[in-house]
Amino acid sequence: MITIQKIKRNAVNKSSFAWLITSSLKGISQVILIENAVTGFIILVAILISSIALGIITLLSAIIGTLIAKIGGADLDSINQGLYGYNSVLTGMALSLFLSGDDRWVIALIGAAIAAIFSAMFIHLMKNTGLPVLTFPYIILTWSLLLTSYRLTAFKLSPALVPQSLTKWKLNIEGETDWFDGSMNGIGQVFFLDNNLSAILIFIAIFWAGWKFGVYAIIGNAAGLVSSYLHGGEHSLIFMGLYGYNAILTIIAVSIVFKENQRFALLSGIIAACLTVPITASVDTWLLPYGLPALTMPFVLCSWLFLGARKVLTSL
Repeated sequence: MITIQKIKRNAVNKSSFAWLITSSLKGISQVILIENAVTGFIILVAILISSIALGIITLLSAIIGTLIAKIGGADLDSINQGLYGYNSVLTGMALSLFLSGDDRWVIALIGAAIAAIFSAMFIHLMKNTGLPVLTFPYIILTWSLLLTSYRLTAFKLSPALVPQSLTKWKLNIEGETDWFDGSMNGIGQVFFLDNNLSAILIFIAIFWAGWKFGVYAIIGNAAGLVSSYLHGGEHSLIFMGLYGYNAILTIIAVSIVFKENQRFALLSGIIAACLTVPITASVDTWLLPYGLPALTMPFVLCSWLFLGARKVLTSL
């Protein structure tokens, strides 16, 4: 009898562990609005190739977000889909990159836990609007924690984030044009990566979830890249992918995940992806005096704009 009980207990433990890992991997894939554990695993490998430390933070953040939601009693289906993991993933990654000091890893993981709570709050606040939460909890939390570095010595802002005065700002559009790197960096920057091999793996991960996801990601990337170039954007930012990643996320949100059978879903998705370029430029300018990155706010604003408009303009 004892042996049978041990076997049953081990089976339950293995099942619980498998559930946790699967849900956490889906949390990673949900960063690009995809629910697929294999996609999440391939993305995790892509991150590990670029940075082992960042890959570990990614996985731990996803697990923490999933556990917080489970312990807190959130809807099990939402947890299983990874909907409480992706904001934690992005928060953990961002804080580990944009803060300095040895304790930034601890702050990043604590931030990942808080992000799950923020997600729950915004899910409740927005349930009557008909709009998805997207990555808004991650953005607000990350900006808030980075800004505390000006008042609390425990938080040390990375030297890479330098506040600049708009009165002395000069736009420099000179620089090399590398369209291949620009194409790769666009998808890589969704996960803060600047590595062509990692970017290729992320594209593979997206195509694994469905050909439409992959094709639309390419279209969105091209829309952001070409649009920013034609609008006279700074070349260094364009080909680092900093105008591309929001466009990719936006077209996937507007044209696939939340399309609701609209006739012109692809067209509106392309327009929304192009619109992320001036929105990104605007958000970057607003944040310049604080030294903060735009993160995925352009994606959130453009997606909300089109998804909200569809409530009235039903053919959009």
